[in-house]
Amino acid sequence: WVSARREVWARAARAARATGGRRLVHASGCARRSRGGATQARAAMDAGTEAAKARFGIALCQVDVGADKSANLETAARALERAADKGARLAMLPECFNCPYGNAYFREYSETLPDVGAELDETSSETVQMLLRTAKQTNMYIVGGSVPELGPGGELYNTSLSVSPQGKLVAKHRKVHLFDIDVPGGIRFVESETLSAGEKITTFHAPELDCTVGVAICYDIRFPELSMLMANAGCELLCFPGAFNMTTGPAHWELLGRARALDNQLYVALCSPARDESASYHAWGHSSLFGPWGDVLATTEHTADLVLGEIDLTHLRDVRTSIPVRKQKRLELYELKAKI
Repeated sequence: WVSARREVWARAARAARATGGRRLVHASGCARRSRGGATQARAAMDAGTEAAKARFGIALCQVDVGADKSANLETAARALERAADKGARLAMLPECFNCPYGNAYFREYSETLPDVGAELDETSSETVQMLLRTAKQTNMYIVGGSVPELGPGGELYNTSLSVSPQGKLVAKHRKVHLFDIDVPGGIRFVESETLSAGEKITTFHAPELDCTVGVAICYDIRFPELSMLMANAGCELLCFPGAFNMTTGPAHWELLGRARALDNQLYVALCSPARDESASYHAWGHSSLFGPWGDVLATTEHTADLVLGEIDLTHLRDVRTSIPVRKQKRLELYELKAKI
């Protein structure tokens, strides 16, 4: 975060140098210049304003999660408020932020969740109410991690809701790829014993940020086609609430985040719950932000933390221009298509 701020200051200094060394002052300043100098100064200030519009703060809320749903929601709300206090315009919660992660918990903690476009004033979901209220109070976009959803036929989904600063539901993603693995000597987990899979790719546009965001959940990141389709849909940021474990986390968490960011020349945000050593499932933690150059921009360890970073869409466009792989695809040889 500090380094990002320093870059802003550095750009301001370069803009000042572009005006012939004259110091730029605000309109309320008392300094007088020649007409040409004023024109140059205004041009530099306009350029700085446009650059600022292409940047926004992001926060990854790595929160503690326990057995008390109301306490979990309060913890999440406080973390989101701290994110806003730090200047974030978009904040993200982890997978299963309102309940412990595990097949034994999903039905007990599940809620009926609204669809995009539904009337939200009468929702019975306390999780949705918290997200809507906090988004409006903080004036942020919130990618609401994930929570267990009770479907209309009694089926269960692992679902992420995204909310606008106006308190509107802008996206709903049901985890597409269920976490069914069996690593000898490591971990066995079969989400499909209790959960059903989602059937769509999820993106939304945030006009205040001039950014298109893709949302998927945890195991979804292992399937590069999904990320590629979101990138093809115009996404500049992919958000993956996740809860990798102590077997897959050290091996693949950072690797997958960097790979998806580099493959698609965009930003990737991974947000995990904090590790609870007393729980039956131990999350890896290490919530992280990765840049379109495939670099690690911000990260943390396994305890509760607020990871702060900056999305710079000008930098993203520069990366895509300098290495134009998006324009160099041999579509006469291969092509990726969504079927839904």
